[in-house]
Formats: sequence, C-alpha cells, structure tokens
Amino acid sequence: MTPQTKLPKVGTTIFTVMSQLALDHKAVNLGQGFPDFPVPQRLVDELARAMAEGKNQYAPMTGIPALRQAIAAKTLRCYGRQVDADAEVTVTSGASEAIFNAIHAVVRPGEEVIVLDPCYDCYEPAIDLAGARAVHVPLDPVTFAVDWQRVRDAITPRTRLLMTNTPHNPSGAMMDANDLATLADLLRGTDILLLSDEVYEHIIFDGRRHESVLRYPELAERAFVISSFGKTYHCTGWKIGYAIAPPALSAEFRKVHQYNTFCTFAPAQWAFAAMIEQEPEHYEGLGAFYQAKRDRFREQLQTTRLQPLPVPGGYFQLVDYSAISDLPDAEFCRWLTIEKGVAAIPLSPFYESPPPGQRLARLCFAKVESTLDAAIERLARI
Repeated sequence: MTPQTKLPKVGTTIFTVMSQLALDHKAVNLGQGFPDFPVPQRLVDELARAMAEGKNQYAPMTGIPALRQAIAAKTLRCYGRQVDADAEVTVTSGASEAIFNAIHAVVRPGEEVIVLDPCYDCYEPAIDLAGARAVHVPLDPVTFAVDWQRVRDAITPRTRLLMTNTPHNPSGAMMDANDLATLADLLRGTDILLLSDEVYEHIIFDGRRHESVLRYPELAERAFVISSFGKTYHCTGWKIGYAIAPPALSAEFRKVHQYNTFCTFAPAQWAFAAMIEQEPEHYEGLGAFYQAKRDRFREQLQTTRLQPLPVPGGYFQLVDYSAISDLPDAEFCRWLTIEKGVAAIPLSPFYESPPPGQRLARLCFAKVESTLDAAIERLARI
C-alpha cells in the first residue's frame, strides 16, 4: 500500500546526496557543513564528567536550569538583552527542531510564511506540514542582500510569519543595522511574527557586528531567535540548539517541543553549561578562528579558475565556476565530485526558482588545513 505523500516536493536532501557521492568516489568533501577538527577539550571533559556523575536520565523538558541560565547570561553579555531563563529559553535537539517547533507553534493551515531565497532546505517542509504556504522572496542574486520592497509586496492578510537568516546560509551575507531598522518598520502595526535563524551568530569577520534580533526590543518581542551549539562548538553531531522567545511565544513553542522530542541529551547540556560559563573566550574568538581559515582558503582559490564571492560571516565560500563550465549547478557539482574529486553543494536546491544562468557552488572551509590543501590541489588542476 502506497500512502499519498504529505511532502511531494521532498526527496533525499542534497547534503546526503553529495556526501554519499563524495564517499563513493573518495572525493574531498567540502559539501556538507561540518568541521573535521576536534571539539574543545573542556567540552569533552565536561561531557565525560556529567556521564560519570550519573547525569544520564531525562533532562527537564525546557532544558536543564544551569544551561538555560548560562544562555541567558550569554545573551545579556553579547546582545544586551535580559531574558528570563525559565520563561524564555528552551533547549532543543538541534536548531532544525527549534525551527520546526516555532513554525508549528504559530502557523495554521491556509496561512503564509515568507522565506528569503536561497534558504535552508528544512524551512519549507515544516511550513508544508503545518498546512501553510511558503512565499519565496528572492535575495539579490549577486550580493544576497534583502530587497525589502519585495518583502513588503509579498505580505498579505494571510502572512503569519517571516523567516530571516543572518549570517546567511549558503552565501555568508549578513544583515546590518539598517536592515533591522527596515524590518522593524515593515512589521510595525502588524500581527506578523518573526523567526530569526542565527546559528552562525559568532562566525563573523572583518570587525563586523552580528545584528541579532535580540538587540532590538521591538523585534525581539515578536520573535523566535534560534541558535546552535553545534556550529559554535564544532560538534554538529551532538544536535543541540535553543530558542529564545517572549513568554507567550515560548509557551506555544514548548507545547510542540514536549510532544516532538520532549527533551534533549542531558550530559551534553551539563557540558555546554560549564563551557559557556568557564570558557567564554571560545565563542568570543570564534570569528578570528574562522577568519584565518577563510582568508587562507580564499588565497588558495586564486590558484584555481573558481572565483570566490565575498564572505562576511559563516563558514561557507561561494564560488563562481562560469570560467570552467556552463553546466547547471547540480550537474557541475556532480561532475566536480566524480571526475575531479572535490564535493561541493549546488545552490539551486536552496531556491524555489533559481536565477537563470547562475553558476555558483558552495564550499565549506570549516576543515583542517590538510583537507583544504588536498581540495585545492585537485581544484588547481581543472
């Protein structure tokens, strides 16, 4: 018996496809966005300590108090916003769970959610499962800046939620203070809620400031702000994130969370609580750590025929491959993996309607130098 699918547009995610292709063809995998270097030693030690001390049973549904308090203190330190650790912070099984929870907490069948293309591929399936419709507004195809007039034009009486992402995946583009001011003006006087995906919040370059929604009270009062420990602490496989939202929104968010995962891996929560409190220099220095990798990788790319685009934040490098091939991006990335031994991610799966003639691919530089060196050696031969 074959059921009627609830997600007719969904197949195997492009990240799974390209990682498997890289494995099959022994390619250097710069596709899927995971670091190949160790997590901080303190985090490993704190995890082992928590397990040895018997902290292995269910955590509280909202997250252990010590971690929620550490998140609240960090939020005040970084963004100047005092949040209530008990009523406004919820720990989740990764940022993807938090995004799903937020959408299902507030979006009803027949409503609309505005997303900015290209956008991460978990957004639209969650919207579809809520019985709502994703309204895709394209970013600038060169700079990936938001065209706020197009966003304004996309708003209808059915618009329930607007989703933003800064630093942006896949481009690394960042919103600035003017963007946030325009966003506040656009939402003022409406009942539209905001979901701000800020998982790369600490991977910021060239002295820029991350313009978190949490810096802006008018926006924070209507927002779910989502973050990820996996991105900040090099442990994407631990799948732990969190959401910060006002009490009324958090209450609805938690109704979904408690029947989705209920709670999250307890020993790691204790480890993150200790890490945040005892080693703040890790997240404070993360931008410099990754900027060195970005700069070295961009310099190496000059020895290839790939043209790197600017990267203000995040750990992905977009490259223009039009000097090499006229193939569409998915075909080019498949060719690059199979024939040249380097896996990349095409941009078209991030779009509803990719820009005609766009010839861009995404490379991840969250890798040890030997991995990047091996990739560059192969790319330089093309």
